[in-house]
Amino acid sequence: MFGFGILSGLTFLPLVGAAFILTQRGDNESSLRNIRWAALLTTVAVFVLSMVGWQRFDPSSAAFQLVEEKSWFGSGLVYKLGVDGFSMPFVLLTTFLMPFSILASWESVTKRVAEYMVAFLVLEALMIGVFCALDLVLFYLFFEGGLIPMFLIIGIWGGKRRVYASFKFFLYTLVGSLLMLIAILAMYNQAGTTDISVLLTTHFPPRMQTWLWLAFFASFAVKLPMWPFHTWLPDAHVEAPTAGSVILAAILLKMGGYGFIRFSLPMFPDASVQFTPLVYALSVIAIVYTSLVALVQDDIKKLIAYSSVAHMGFVTMGLFTMNPQGVQGAMFLMISHGFVSGALFLCVGVIYDRMHTREIAAYGGLVNRMPIYAFAFMVFTMANVGLPGTSGFVGEFLTLVGAFNANSWVALFATTGVILSAAYALYLYRRVVFGALEKASLASITDLSAREVAIFAPLIALTIFYGVRPEPVLDASAASVVNLLQSHSALLDAVKLAAASH
Repeated sequence: MFGFGILSGLTFLPLVGAAFILTQRGDNESSLRNIRWAALLTTVAVFVLSMVGWQRFDPSSAAFQLVEEKSWFGSGLVYKLGVDGFSMPFVLLTTFLMPFSILASWESVTKRVAEYMVAFLVLEALMIGVFCALDLVLFYLFFEGGLIPMFLIIGIWGGKRRVYASFKFFLYTLVGSLLMLIAILAMYNQAGTTDISVLLTTHFPPRMQTWLWLAFFASFAVKLPMWPFHTWLPDAHVEAPTAGSVILAAILLKMGGYGFIRFSLPMFPDASVQFTPLVYALSVIAIVYTSLVALVQDDIKKLIAYSSVAHMGFVTMGLFTMNPQGVQGAMFLMISHGFVSGALFLCVGVIYDRMHTREIAAYGGLVNRMPIYAFAFMVFTMANVGLPGTSGFVGEFLTLVGAFNANSWVALFATTGVILSAAYALYLYRRVVFGALEKASLASITDLSAREVAIFAPLIALTIFYGVRPEPVLDASAASVVNLLQSHSALLDAVKLAAASH
C-alpha cells in the first residue's frame, strides 16, 4: 500500500516544530517551558506519524513502499522517498528515541535552550531523510547534513574539550563522505540516473565496482565506525551532552551499517565478495581490541563508547556473511543496540547530572541510595553483555551463527568478544553500583525521579520483550533480507557471465 505524503511529513514535521521554537522570544521560565514542550510534542507527533506509516507498511513485501516521487532539478535527479524492510525499522527507532532525548535534556540543558531544541529537531529531520531517501544525491544531502547539527550540539553544549571533539568528529566523517560523493558522480555517469531503485538492478563492471566499493566503504567505515577509523568516537561521546551521546550511538552510527546493506552489498556484489576477508579481519580486530581497550577505561562514557565499536564489529561481520542468519542478526543487533546503548548513556547522564563526574572511581555503592537506578542499569548492562532473555543476545547469537556458517575461524575469534564484553560491563557495574557507600559526596544522592522513570520504563520493557519475542523485528526485515541475498547472487552470476563472455 502506498501512502503519499507520510514520509515527507516524517521528514519535515520536525522542521515545523523547529520553526515554531524560533518564534519564541525571551529566556524567562515561561518561554523555556514552552520551548521544551514544543520540542517534546513535536517529537511525539513525529513518532505517532511513523506508527501510521508502520500500519500502512507491509513487511511481507520486499518492495519499496510509501513511495513519493517528484522531478527535482531535471537531468535524472528526483526527489524520491520510500521505505522497505531495511529502512522502516530505523525510521521507527529514530522517532521512538527522540522524545526520550528531549526528556533527558529537560533539566540538564539551561543555556541556549531554544537553539539546542532546534538543533535536535533539525537532526531528527535529516536522520529520517537518510533512511527514506531513494535518490543517491538526496541521500548524500541528508547524510552529510546530519553532521552540522551534531557538530553544533557537541561544540556548544559539550564538555571541556568540546571544540576539539566536534571538529574531529566533523572532519573524520566529512573526508570519508567526500570519496562517496565522487563515487556517486561516477555512478551517475555510468547509469544516467541516481534513482536507488534503478541502481540496485544496474550491473557495474567488476573493476568499477572495486573503486566504488572502496569509496563508499571510506564513508560508512568512518560513520559506523570500524577499526581503525573509530578514534573520533570516544572523544565525541565523552564531550557530547547526554542526549547527543544517545543519538550518536543509537542512530548516527547505524547509518554506516545501513549504508553497507543498502548500497555496498546489493550494488557492488563482486567487490563485496572480494573485500569480505578484509571486513572480517577489521571486524574481529574491532571486537577483540576495543573490548580490551574498554577494560582499562576510567571514564564511564569512554568505556561504553568502546563497547559500541565492538558491537558494530559484530554488525559488519554479520552483514558480510551474506547468509540469512548473519544479515538478519546484524539488522536485529543494530536495532537492539540502538535502545540499549542509548539507555546506557542515559544511565551515565543520570549520575553525571547529580555528581558532575564520569570517573568510575568517583562512585561505588549506589545500590544503597538508588535501588531503582541500580535495577535499570543492571537490565541494560545485561543486554549489552548479551545475556539470554535480553534483546542483546538475539542479535549477537545470530551474527555468530551466520559467521560460523561462513567461516568458523572468524566466529571463533569473534566469540572471545562476548567473554570480554562480560568482563568490562560487569567490572563497570560492580565498581559503580555494588559495594559499601563510602564516599561522603554520594551520601545525599537521590534515586530516579518520575521523569527519569518515565524515560527508562519503556526502554526496559523493549529490552526484555525483544529478548523473549524477537519476531516483530526479525519479521520486519525478513522479506528484504531474502530479496537482498537473491539479488546479490543474481548480480554476482551476471557479473561472472559478462566477464566470461569477454
